[in-house]
Amino acid sequence: MAVVTLPREYNDAMKESNRKWDAASLDRISISVPKGGKNIIKAAADERGVSMNSFILQAIQDALNDTERRGT
Repeated sequence: MAVVTLPREYNDAMKESNRKWDAASLDRISISVPKGGKNIIKAAADERGVSMNSFILQAIQDALNDTERRGT
């Protein structure tokens, strides 16, 4: 028999803990895209089953890897 666990309530203490971890562990970058660009990126990410953040990070990593392979 499988054990079913109910999701915990996302309380203020958890939010604060996540905020602190984010501040200590992540850099934030804000980008601007032409009108409609966000929807195009979101659709491409959804098509691949990933978040927009993951999609953008992967695109950046692919570009960096390509640059490294070319030695430029």
